[in-house]
Amino acid sequence: MKTTKAKKQTKSPVVINDSLLISVETKLSAPYRLNVGCGRNIREGWLNLDFAALPGVDIVCDLEKVKQNPIALPDACVDYFHLSHVLEHIKNTLGLMEELWRLATPDAVVEINVPFGSSDDAWEDPTHVRPYFLDSFGYFSQTYYWRADYGYRGDWQPQKIVLRVNPERCAGLNHAGIMAKISSERNVVYEMTCFMRAIKPIRQPLRELQSYPEIEIIMGY
Repeated sequence: MKTTKAKKQTKSPVVINDSLLISVETKLSAPYRLNVGCGRNIREGWLNLDFAALPGVDIVCDLEKVKQNPIALPDACVDYFHLSHVLEHIKNTLGLMEELWRLATPDAVVEINVPFGSSDDAWEDPTHVRPYFLDSFGYFSQTYYWRADYGYRGDWQPQKIVLRVNPERCAGLNHAGIMAKISSERNVVYEMTCFMRAIKPIRQPLRELQSYPEIEIIMGY
């Protein structure tokens, strides 16, 4: 009786923008979770994307050039994105957020960690190209473009912003008191995390459609 050996499971290649091949485990299937600008912070069970082909990186991509060289994934295949201290290094933020919107499933979530704009961390690093504040994320929606059109065609609705604050600076203050201190003093907030939801199809650029995220305050880093 003739016997056959089972075929060894192989890895599925993902074509990256410079035509190299990086393998992704076949156990991963859409919708994916995408760790954008991962560096050495590799997440198991995620697709890990970075500019450099570091160990564990699945997709190599220049985030500044995604309009010319899109991320090598199909439309609507990612339901969660994580960007930890990436966005403040990107010049073409609208191009990047539009590309992530292309990859997003309807109601996909993007989680973005950045230094708060009035902190020293936002300004000391010479590779940071711009600061971010509470209202900055609204410009990744469509509703903030009721006066101007820069060609941006993504739509992310900010749902929640988490502010990690200095407990010594905020001791004894209620939520309103902390918010007042944040708006008038430097180095009150250590870090800001914004959670946004992908709106598909995009909304009309109407001011009356604007809505504002919940603000959560956490003491300590």
